[in-house]
Amino acid sequence: MSKPVVLIAEELSPATIEALGPDFEVRSCDGADRGALLPALADVDAVLIRSATKMDAEAVAAAKQLKVIARAGVGLDNVDVPAATQAGVMVVNAPTSNITSAAELAIALLLATARNVAPANQALKAGAWKRSKYSGVELLDKTVGVVGLGRIGALVAERLKAFGMKVIAYDPYASPAKAGLVGAQLVGLDELLAESDFITVHLPKTPETLGLIGDEALSKVKPSVRIVNAARGGIVDEAALARAIAEGRVAGAGIDVFATEPTTESPLFEHESVVVTPHLGASTDEAQEKAGIAVAKSVRLALSGELVPDAVNVSSGFIAEEVRPGISLVEKLGRVFTAVAGGVPAQLDVEVRGEITQHDVSVWKLVALKGLFTDVVEDAVTYVNAPVLAEQRGVAVRLLTEADGGDFRNVTTLRGTLGDGSVVSVSGTLTGPKMVEKLVGINGYDLEVALSDHLLVFEYSDRPGVIGLIGRVLGDAGINIGGMQVSRHGDTAIGVLNVDGVVPAQLASEIAAQIEATTFTSVDLQED
Repeated sequence: MSKPVVLIAEELSPATIEALGPDFEVRSCDGADRGALLPALADVDAVLIRSATKMDAEAVAAAKQLKVIARAGVGLDNVDVPAATQAGVMVVNAPTSNITSAAELAIALLLATARNVAPANQALKAGAWKRSKYSGVELLDKTVGVVGLGRIGALVAERLKAFGMKVIAYDPYASPAKAGLVGAQLVGLDELLAESDFITVHLPKTPETLGLIGDEALSKVKPSVRIVNAARGGIVDEAALARAIAEGRVAGAGIDVFATEPTTESPLFEHESVVVTPHLGASTDEAQEKAGIAVAKSVRLALSGELVPDAVNVSSGFIAEEVRPGISLVEKLGRVFTAVAGGVPAQLDVEVRGEITQHDVSVWKLVALKGLFTDVVEDAVTYVNAPVLAEQRGVAVRLLTEADGGDFRNVTTLRGTLGDGSVVSVSGTLTGPKMVEKLVGINGYDLEVALSDHLLVFEYSDRPGVIGLIGRVLGDAGINIGGMQVSRHGDTAIGVLNVDGVVPAQLASEIAAQIEATTFTSVDLQED
């Protein structure tokens, strides 16, 4: 059996390859070379990139077998996440890999601009001793405004507090309690601009944040302010900042990121009081190794069919270890549902009862949708595009929980209302120390049948000889019965057989006709 193919499109640490392990065929290409990238993507299962490789809609379309795009870093500016989601391709990154490195660089830029390190260094190396010209300012007792109190902003705030600075922060999504943990006080943006001696930006790049620190904002700052941007290019308007420095309305700046990258020209480069670096926020050995290892682990999980909780286009959230064993069960229940129902419902309720509801089981909605569509659409169904398929087909899903599991420690029921108003339900549970997956209910009939690869489910008028007839027909066809259970409601009964192979459609129709079945369904849960 061939190994899944992983394409390394940019230089990554040796630890990344080691973290992938021996289970993959690893190839390499220059992702920045479009002519090399597109053909290289044709038959790969995963691609690992940094910032130079553009995985846009064209690249996603070229990768017919692609399952995972792994960005060894934080930003995703070079990945078309909607196109990947539509194609069912998981997008993963390493959101915490470079936070320390980025925070430390922001502080380095802040210190460098406070003490004129860059121009003093350049002057001295050129033979000029200019102590008085490059006099700077202390951080002690100064006010620093942190714009964005996410992971990196919080680290910066915490570290600058240790310098004896007053820390104020603007973040409409942060709580006062969170700010208090890092010694910061939340204020409005205008107040931050007016009060800060230093401003450091730590926001994501969005339509709302693009140009946030521009002409209007810079008209509200102290002329002694120094501004640092080690987050994303374009949040600080470079031309507006250059004008403010030229006009004496801003004292200096430290800039690591630019609206267009790579860049070797900017109006900011003309000013001695500006310290610039070529997007070095994540450029430490430690950050690169952490990022590579993190995404390699995510690729391993994704290609083995596991959920990756922090995938950027999978709404799964944290998954408790107690919840994980039920993922396979719920996905199979989704497949049994569509087989029994003959299609997808307009409304699907995922009803979870028992001790497991002490944990967050919301991921089971996503898993149920994946199972629901697996056998009814031609394209591959993944945790990524299952919600998209549901939205396109008008399938609403909700989660219902109840602490009382009834006869079971835990039981999950998928109950769906079809377009004609009829209701179909299937229930399952995990039993014993080996967590055996069992089907325990269909449409109100109580059962306890192992969820094997091949099942026959049929409803019929209860009478002697039906099961014997089915056994004889299957035996003549060389199909062995591995298990069986019948459940009765008055004069009707439902039978579920575990069989050792696929029952051909023609044979299934023949059996259904001979036993005069009300319904007869062949369920194939075998993985390809």
